[in-house]
Amino acid sequence: MKIAAGNPLLSELRQMAATAANQPLKAAMNSPSGAPNGVSEIGKGFGQVIGKALEAVNQQQIQANDLQYRVEMGDKSVSLVQAMIAGQKASVAFQATVQVRNRLVSAYQEIMNMPI
Repeated sequence: MKIAAGNPLLSELRQMAATAANQPLKAAMNSPSGAPNGVSEIGKGFGQVIGKALEAVNQQQIQANDLQYRVEMGDKSVSLVQAMIAGQKASVAFQATVQVRNRLVSAYQEIMNMPI
């Protein structure tokens, strides 16, 4: 499945990757605890990006469910077409999120299986 270029999750992930690539390695390794500073900062930013993306997907699903409910209850201000389009948008967003998660898990497993 190909993820649409206009997907906000994809654009935020690309932005995070670009930010991570521009971090100087020497500054990232200056930590009293021994853990690289850049890694913890990137991890926080990445977590925030993922959290925002999941919240956006959740909001799309809530909106689609609300529109579907309103159509079922006979609300004349909402058309069946609006409810179906919102449902499809929520479905595509969820599928894209699942694909990103699968890629992240795959990358993590590949990193963990690398010989040291």
